[in-house]
Amino acid sequence: MSGLLRKVAIDTRPLKIVAYRRLWLSTVVTAVGSQLTAVAVPKQVYDLTGSSGWVGIAAAVALVPLLIFGLYGGAVADAVDRRKLLVVTNAGIAVTSVLLWLQAAFHVESVWLIIALLGLQQVFFALNAPARSAVIARLVPAELMASSVALNSTVMTFGAVLGPMLAGALMPVVGLSTLYLVDAVALTITIYAVFRLPSMPPLSGQSRRAGIRDVLDGFRYLGTQKLLAASFLLDIIAMVFGMPRALFPEMAEKTFGDPPGGGLALGWLFAAVPLGAMACGLLSGWLTRLDRHGAGVTLSVVAWGVAIIGFGLSHSLWLAVVFLALAGAADMVSMVFRGAILQNAATDEMRGRMQGVFIVVVAGGPRLADLLHGTTGAIAGPGAAVAGGGVLVVVFTIIAVLALPAVWRYRFTPAEEPATTTPS
Repeated sequence: MSGLLRKVAIDTRPLKIVAYRRLWLSTVVTAVGSQLTAVAVPKQVYDLTGSSGWVGIAAAVALVPLLIFGLYGGAVADAVDRRKLLVVTNAGIAVTSVLLWLQAAFHVESVWLIIALLGLQQVFFALNAPARSAVIARLVPAELMASSVALNSTVMTFGAVLGPMLAGALMPVVGLSTLYLVDAVALTITIYAVFRLPSMPPLSGQSRRAGIRDVLDGFRYLGTQKLLAASFLLDIIAMVFGMPRALFPEMAEKTFGDPPGGGLALGWLFAAVPLGAMACGLLSGWLTRLDRHGAGVTLSVVAWGVAIIGFGLSHSLWLAVVFLALAGAADMVSMVFRGAILQNAATDEMRGRMQGVFIVVVAGGPRLADLLHGTTGAIAGPGAAVAGGGVLVVVFTIIAVLALPAVWRYRFTPAEEPATTTPS
């Protein structure tokens, strides 16, 4: 029994590498802390305005710098010492969290100030995220890449589940402003952790200024890499056509019987996908032993689409939760294999820019899905919109793989670039 558990439980071998362990532990802290701010901002905006429209405006404003600076942040991550970039950007995120705390604690009550601070924080996050992902390949050997991606993805889904629950429990006790402060304190821990990482300048040994040409070079490089392009395309298909969260409030009330003010069904719908992903991540040991990463991405995206079809056709809340949890598990499989493909297929001098594109895809896809599902749901009804989106995921995935067969044929082989640190 213990032997079986070791085969299916999440592979923790990357944590034996001191530098990676520091990075991972900092991610554990911020994965929860960032969710406190993610709950506090829309709640404070709604409390000040009484309008969900303002909450949507705040989200849209935050998305713009994330998309723009996500691409530029990838170019910067390829041009400078990634450790220094992480220190500076984490400090910037922490300072904006402190400013958010101050405006809430002193009851400034300016929605535009909140939106401006949120936008500024997203600038620092967009500069930080590509570097944080790109350093992994410099810290762990290629054969542990899938394991490290599984560890990171599991932590992020853990934060997506625990963070909002913790925010909901803390807010009535300590007040909304304290959520910002807790996030700021968590970020100071992160600054110390990344400061202790080894220096990671460009492999050429020379740092330089990053410009628009570097961003364009990244897109030109992506155009020559069919495997990477296909992995991004499959994620876009899954997220744009198969992420129905915009319809969760309507379905919770009209399909699953929540009262008008919200209730149990809404909470379960939002929690089900990350719960399924987290459960799969904890049992991801078997994934890291597979080398058919391309086929794994393809089949997991198809499984996501099938699960979304099941959710759209469900009239029982618990059956719907099961289908969403299965979708979350499929998404975790896809994340593990896509992350490993990206880390191994991209060269180090392009890895930051490819991570920047990845951030834009991850951030932009669900927003486009909100627009698509919201519009389609209003016309065809939420159940039909969700199930139809799942069908499109399956169909477009098959078409994409037939058009780009390199993704299906891809097998993992250790990358040529060795890790720059040794296990301890």
